[in-house]
Amino acid sequence: MLASDIENSALKIAYYADDFTGATDTLATAARAGLRTLLFLGLPTTAQLERAGPLDCLGIAGAARAMTPAEMQSELEPVGRLFAALDAPVIHYKTCSTFDSAAHIGSIGAAIQILRPHAGNALVAVVGGQPNLRRYCVFGNLFAGAGKDGAISRLDRHPTMRQHPVTPMHEADLRLHLAQQGLKHVSSIAYPDYEQGDDALDRQLAALLAQGPDAVLFDVADAAHLAPVGRLIWQHAQRRRLLTAGPSSVVQALTAHWQTMPARREAAVAPAKGPVLVLAGSLSPMTALQVGAATSYRHVVLDAARLAKDRDYLMHMGGQIAARLGEGDHVLACTSGQGSAANAGTPADARALAQACGELLACVLKTVPVQRLGIAGGDTSSHAVQALDAWGLAYQAQLAPGVALCHLHSDNYSLDGMEIMLKGGQMGADTLFEELLRGTAQMSFGA
Repeated sequence: MLASDIENSALKIAYYADDFTGATDTLATAARAGLRTLLFLGLPTTAQLERAGPLDCLGIAGAARAMTPAEMQSELEPVGRLFAALDAPVIHYKTCSTFDSAAHIGSIGAAIQILRPHAGNALVAVVGGQPNLRRYCVFGNLFAGAGKDGAISRLDRHPTMRQHPVTPMHEADLRLHLAQQGLKHVSSIAYPDYEQGDDALDRQLAALLAQGPDAVLFDVADAAHLAPVGRLIWQHAQRRRLLTAGPSSVVQALTAHWQTMPARREAAVAPAKGPVLVLAGSLSPMTALQVGAATSYRHVVLDAARLAKDRDYLMHMGGQIAARLGEGDHVLACTSGQGSAANAGTPADARALAQACGELLACVLKTVPVQRLGIAGGDTSSHAVQALDAWGLAYQAQLAPGVALCHLHSDNYSLDGMEIMLKGGQMGADTLFEELLRGTAQMSFGA
């Protein structure tokens, strides 16, 4: 596809998210900052790009976090070619805010090596930390809160991330973490350096780039650090297309630097019209609390091991869920047992369960379409949405920091316009699933 095929001269950022929940967080971040933004659920066609119209920010939701490096090559190479053809100044490889990854699965290092040739800038900017999600990068080391109000822990001591079922995080220093994924020389700029003048900071970065690093890591320990990081990224992107990696704080940094577009006034989420379906395929401790607090739903417990391996069981449980929705009940279907994502022994086990959850969801919605849907779990969200006959997501409202309510774009009349919430395991308050059903009072969240 040639750049001349698409009239999109306003495009500033093109991002690929390594899972669907993170993709919607970046979608919400850009939309709430006033950027015209659309998230595609796969590599968009020319017709879909034309239907989207002029955009400031274009996203693609992917599942690279659950892929091997060889699979990532097949997934990301066409993405890099498209982003280059669209002539986006900033290419953003959107990672989880806790940088979930390993050399063998979801490698951020592999993603950078695949996408970098499509950018060409000497600077590959890695942004650590996202303060509005209680993620902080200090002197290259990542710290994260556990749940909404839990204590802040260094990542390798984090109660959830240190025992992640697929990519346990044993290294908090992101420079060393990325070195294990093939980026042997990652330079860094620490947050106290932002206090110096712009000229001095420019010289510091130029000196680092003269050493030919694989990437430069930028600390973010406070929202005030975003604008100087955004200035450096945008300044270099104006010279030549630039690759960034990191969470939604990449877009936050750029918009903090621009400060030119009117922020979107945050709307309340209205109560759901009709039955609500929630599918929780990964019971992180926070999601488990949310499931326990969801008293307005009929709970359906799914045997994870059987769901992943037994199609007859999958179809039977899909029929049960559809029947209860058809009776007007709100339904929360959640996995449990030794085969659940929280206890999956291998990446293959986790992927098989996530794919089965996607097939289950498609089965249910073909029988009983719903107007509002929630999906919990990064890999579950990725595979479940991919199983739907849909091509895009647009931002609608914010349910919690890191949790957006979107509406679906589909050529299937029964799915087009469906409201959908995708959430990562650690995101949202205990009452999130209840708020998805009952709606919220008018809210205002900081960027």
